[in-house]
Amino acid sequence: MHPQEQVNLFIAEQPEWQRRQLIKLRQLIHSVDETIEEAWRSNTPHFDRNGSMLSVYGLKTCVSVWFYKGASLKDTHELFTPSEKDSEREIRKYKLSEGDSINEKAFTDLVKQAVKANSTPLDPTESKPTKRRVVVPAELEQLLHKDEEAMSQWEAFAQATKHEFVEWIVDTKNEEARKRRLAKALELIRAGKALNDAHALS
Repeated sequence: MHPQEQVNLFIAEQPEWQRRQLIKLRQLIHSVDETIEEAWRSNTPHFDRNGSMLSVYGLKTCVSVWFYKGASLKDTHELFTPSEKDSEREIRKYKLSEGDSINEKAFTDLVKQAVKANSTPLDPTESKPTKRRVVVPAELEQLLHKDEEAMSQWEAFAQATKHEFVEWIVDTKNEEARKRRLAKALELIRAGKALNDAHALS
């Protein structure tokens, strides 16, 4: 399925109040720069320009827009929701609850800054290692999408760390052992720990 069709389906499946916000946010993002591309990763819409720029999540209590280089943006209208872990990561989040109105001018200003932050094209002479695509088990993906903090930590992990978790979970065919590993993985991910950090599996 084409990414745009997947985004359409994602929006259509959300509650009515979230659908209205998601449709408007999508329109505003594209109004800033026609070269912004839609992508579908980690079971949620992404908006890319020379790499990852924004992603949008429909959570239980809010719609959350993640700015991947948010730490470098000037949030003069204070749209970003403060987090005690902000100093440890680049991601910043703009959250909308039911009944909230989108500050269109402030939001488009942030998107413009995000476009500028991603405006430097990749040097074609630079050799980039091929990354293996992480195929996340459906059970883990469902758990992550129900836990915003865990999802935030997961997105910040290196590909190798994600692969370690995935391989550990799918390595067992025993249903009970798999459930235990899923629970342990979610606990570690939420804490921002890799699989073997601090003898996690001891």
